[in-house]
Formats: sequence, C-alpha cells, structure tokens
Amino acid sequence: MKIEADAALVTRPREDAADLAMELQRRGYRTVIEPMLRIVFRSGPPLERHGLQGILLTSANGARALADRLGGAIAAWRELPVWAVGEASAAVARAEGFTRVESADGDVAALAELVSQQADPGAGRLLQAAAASLAGDLAGDLARRGFAVEKQVLYDALPAERLSEAAGRELAQGRVALALFFSPRTASTFVRLAEAAGLAGQCAGATAVALSPAVAAALAGLPWRRMVVADRPRQSALLAALDGV
Repeated sequence: MKIEADAALVTRPREDAADLAMELQRRGYRTVIEPMLRIVFRSGPPLERHGLQGILLTSANGARALADRLGGAIAAWRELPVWAVGEASAAVARAEGFTRVESADGDVAALAELVSQQADPGAGRLLQAAAASLAGDLAGDLARRGFAVEKQVLYDALPAERLSEAAGRELAQGRVALALFFSPRTASTFVRLAEAAGLAGQCAGATAVALSPAVAAALAGLPWRRMVVADRPRQSALLAALDGV
C-alpha cells in the first residue's frame, strides 16, 4: 500500500482511464488523469455493409467511433465477426452489442495473424475502424495475405497542447510516484510537454510504467527513477509489472 501523497499519473484518453484509475486507487495511489490524447469522432456518410466479411478494431476508441457512425443502423451489423487487437477493444465491441468478437490479445501483428487464421480472403472485404494516425500497418499486412481491407477513418486522436495545472503542480512538487503510458504517441507527447513546461527533471523521482518496449523507447528522453515494462501489451500485464516493483 502506497502513502496517500503518492500520485499515479494516468495518461490514457479520458474514455479509457476510469477502469485503470480504479485499479490504481485499490493499490493505494491517488490518481491524476492527464490525457495525452483527445478523441474526436468524425461525421461522414453511412458505411456500406454489403459484401463485408467482418470488422477490424485496433483500439477501444475505434469500436466507439464505429458505433457512433453507425447510429441506429448498428443492429444490422452486430452479427458480423469482429477481430479486435486486445481485450479492451473487444470488451467495448461486446458492450456495443456485437456478438461474434475475437481478441488477438496482443499487437497489430498478432491481430493480422488471428484474422489470417479465422477469415477467408475470398469471403469479402474487411472494414478497419481507424484513426487518422495509426500504429503499424494492419491493412498492408493483411493485403499481403490476400485480404481486401477498407480502412475507414472514423476518429481523430488529437495530442494535448500543454500539461494541465494540476499535473504540472503534482510534478513540480515531487508528488508523482508513477506515470503510466499505453502507446508510443502518448509517451512522446508527454515527453514533449514536460520538456516545454520545464518539468523534465521532476520526472527523476517517478517510475514510468510502459505497455511495451516501443512505449518505453518513446519515454527514454526523460530521467525517470525507474522504467517498468509490461511483458504483454495489455492492462493486466501492466498492472502485474507495477505490482512487481
């Protein structure tokens, strides 16, 4: 159990932060939610279901953005197979009513492998619910395996422009014990904003907890007290790594 003064900085988009914050509070941390990305759904024309074999999700926000774009038409889509990169995106898809959801429980490469095992390149195109900026090239990987992928940009993940006053104060006063990062983009955004605010040196008292080696590499520009990396790219593994500190 950590002392009450210890704060855990959660850098996930606000839509994804609540569950993690609850887990950290159970471990005795006072959480400070400081999203490095803001999720904005895009408006656009209706999506075409005809000839579609299934849906690809590389994030929970992709699932939310897809449901938002489909609106009242979602009922006709819910029986389609959904292949999700991890359990978080799979859980959101199930919560939106999709009934045939499979999780790759890994990264984009694992998702491509799962799809190649379970789907048929000749059975129709796959729709990828995407952001404007993507990690990895799922569509390209699957195209090399013979699949037709329709990538629909349904949302934007906009980087934060500055640290909030609350987060800046916690860092400046040395009260941040942990900072948790789930993507290279959120990590690099935090590094940039901490340096711009003159608070890079204050990270020397905090432990950075990264979802993957790629996330850890994006954090290397700051003088962390310690870096902890999850052994698998999922929240439960990240928390297990934290518990092992």
